[in-house]
Amino acid sequence: MSEGQNGMKLQGKIVDIQSKRIYKGEITVVDGKITSIVEKEHDVEHYILPGFIDAHIHIESSMLVPSEFARLAVKHGTVATVSDPHEIANVLGVEGVEFMIDNGKKVPFKFNFGAPSCVPATSFESAGATIDSEGIKELLKNPDIKYLAEMMNYPGVLFDDEEVLKKIAWAKYYNKPVDGHAPGLRGDDVTKYINAGISTDHECFTYEEGLEKLQKGMKILIREGSAAKNFEALIDLLPEHFENMMFCSDDKHPDDLLVIHINNLCARAIAKGMDIFKTLQMACINPVKHYNLAVGVLQEGDFADFTVVEDLTNFKALQTYINGELVFDNGISLIKSVPFEILNNFHTNKKQVSDFRFESSAKQIRVIEALEGQLVTNQLIVNASNFNGNLVSDVDKDILKITVVNRYNNQKPSIAFINNFGLKEGAIASSVGHDSHNIIAVGVSDEAICKAVNLIIENKGGICAVSNSEEKVVSLPVAGIMSDKDGETIGKQYAQLDKMAKQMGSTLHAPYMTLSFMALLVIPSLKLSDKGLFDGTNFKFTSLEV
Repeated sequence: MSEGQNGMKLQGKIVDIQSKRIYKGEITVVDGKITSIVEKEHDVEHYILPGFIDAHIHIESSMLVPSEFARLAVKHGTVATVSDPHEIANVLGVEGVEFMIDNGKKVPFKFNFGAPSCVPATSFESAGATIDSEGIKELLKNPDIKYLAEMMNYPGVLFDDEEVLKKIAWAKYYNKPVDGHAPGLRGDDVTKYINAGISTDHECFTYEEGLEKLQKGMKILIREGSAAKNFEALIDLLPEHFENMMFCSDDKHPDDLLVIHINNLCARAIAKGMDIFKTLQMACINPVKHYNLAVGVLQEGDFADFTVVEDLTNFKALQTYINGELVFDNGISLIKSVPFEILNNFHTNKKQVSDFRFESSAKQIRVIEALEGQLVTNQLIVNASNFNGNLVSDVDKDILKITVVNRYNNQKPSIAFINNFGLKEGAIASSVGHDSHNIIAVGVSDEAICKAVNLIIENKGGICAVSNSEEKVVSLPVAGIMSDKDGETIGKQYAQLDKMAKQMGSTLHAPYMTLSFMALLVIPSLKLSDKGLFDGTNFKFTSLEV
């Protein structure tokens, strides 16, 4: 890199995705834009390519505020995200969305926020706020809002719900795309969903589902997050359909973000023999075109948003530039931490052990079966374990009690049972509980569950583990879902907590991420809200007792 009166000059092997060429060249950057790219002989071995874009992510899932997320993301060559702030919106409404936009603007990173379409996600749970169609209209007016974020209420679309259709209509009025969320939706239903104006889906979990949606005109995102992993199922769609596909994380916990991001998905695609230009078009170009982003794609006249990588196999970033500014160099993020105010909405009192009793004489119960690497669950019917008239965990059979506790009001906790968490002692709990972010906990006994829930309440948000011998908590004071610390700190703390949960017996790859989705009612089949056990297939409450 050299700087002079004619701006910054950078040499390397230029990866021109659009013309499908790689050549030795020199880039000149003046005032944040690329003024020229010329072929030029040199002995520089590294590659220069457009920056990576995460085409759908909830920044809040990293447990970091946007400014801290940016400091980690640039280490992986990421220059921009398409971000749905519906996690904080479900806690704080429009005020939460504005916090994300304002905080993101304090750093040189290209956050592109959407208007959260489903706050609350359903009427079957208690959230901290509501954003109706008038609220959506006001958000979409804002030039900082780039799209209508994922329309999770697909039954509302299919049954012509007036409020849902108004939200979509406002997006069309302001000429902004509408993101979808329709796991498993097929046939005439998905045709109607697409025809309503919904342009993307990141929820496909089979090749056939992805193919059908692509053939019907949708853009399909390959999601590989900390919990939901669909890369292997969908990657073979890439060769034929790369022009209408993108990569995304959806939800990425901080320990993962310390290590990998979209660059890793490119590496995995290349390792499977995928074409370099097709792969990079998905990672760097398609999100810019679909969402009309102010992000450069390494052409003359573009914003100087690019990354310098070691090779085109692992895509390890050496440097990252945004608007011509060097934001990551040789292992060091050059984005500085910025101060911000802490907002929250947490109003429930500590609980008693008796609050987690479930009085019943039922012989059989419905049990949520958590699935590794998936947000969908199954429903099991199992024999109940009863002690003195109270339904209790059966540790030997890995049928554990799970609870969701309303954090916005004092209400009686809802109770259910879950399989596949594997805990042999204690309990884990979290106030990251999609999408309403009530407290969710799973444990081997009512006493352990109560202790874990109360730790979260004392901290007004966080994630914790309680074993027979110790208690560990990571506080999340920002809306009860994000830390006020930096990414390195929270990443290490989270990794320690994750390790503790596994030492207590959990067999899941990401127990806290999986736990956070067990209250996500819009994804079948069986979930738990603060109001009760929910049948996500038929979209109605169901009974624990069979």
